[in-house]
Amino acid sequence: MKTHSPIITRYRRNPILTKRDVPYPVATVHNAGIVKHDDRYIMLFRSHLLNGRSIIGRADSTDGLSFTVHPEPFLIPSTDSGFAEYEAFGVEDLRICPVDGEYLLTFSAYSRHGVRIALARTRDFEKVGRVALITQADLRNVVIFPEKFAGRYARLDRPHSEISPWSIWISYSPDLVHWGDSRVIMKPLPYHWDEMKIGPGAPPFKTGKGWLHIYHGVFKTMSGTVYRLGAALHSLDDPSIILGVSDEWILQPEDPWEVSGYVPNVVFSCGAVPEEDGSVKIYWGGADTVMCVGTAVIDDLVGLCLTASRPAL
Repeated sequence: MKTHSPIITRYRRNPILTKRDVPYPVATVHNAGIVKHDDRYIMLFRSHLLNGRSIIGRADSTDGLSFTVHPEPFLIPSTDSGFAEYEAFGVEDLRICPVDGEYLLTFSAYSRHGVRIALARTRDFEKVGRVALITQADLRNVVIFPEKFAGRYARLDRPHSEISPWSIWISYSPDLVHWGDSRVIMKPLPYHWDEMKIGPGAPPFKTGKGWLHIYHGVFKTMSGTVYRLGAALHSLDDPSIILGVSDEWILQPEDPWEVSGYVPNVVFSCGAVPEEDGSVKIYWGGADTVMCVGTAVIDDLVGLCLTASRPAL
């Protein structure tokens, strides 16, 4: 009998990071942004504190598989007047977007007003400066493309709206602070694995045939929701044009630490690192509790988008 090989090969020693690896008290380790910086992998992971609110920690690795956590958190809710009111309930799900020789950090800021996206920047992951709150409430999952288009920055995001249910939008900015020209470019597909909602996952990275974007999709079952990962390919010249979306998911909860945990049946990615050998390391939070990694061949993911595609809208 012919078997179907998984598109993503899970690392045999998953999970790669848990709360036991953190030298300060946390309840979870999950939903981490990842980037390769100066031949090191930098992981900025989300953790629930024991009061239930979230902070961002940092872990480093030389191989992208074995990580060591820094002794202090990387990012906690701000006490500065411009940000403190909107980060009071926690900072979550950070993405690392390399742009113009620096790293743009986008993360969810929670408060009594809802959730907004905050933007910070760093060059070395030692000094971090907040830039602005770049969305209104309620909006999540902002990832910024690594290059400008006609002189403007471009981002993907996901407004929280039942009118156009949890769809992926694109917006543009001349200065990273003021954003506009927003429009929807990808929607959930009815009676499909991502029919309930979709959202940007890892920041897109460049391939020979387009910008490859790992996104998440959610399906509602009789016993709750299931979060899976999918792939979409955007035009190199115009990221608002989606060349293809894989009809099949590329990863679903299967291992015990993905099926059971703080939020069961979740694989959720905020980071992927393309490698020189044509592979990509994809990182995901399992059940909002642990961090995991797997590898895929970039051409295989691109092929799924182009040859077995579902409609983007």
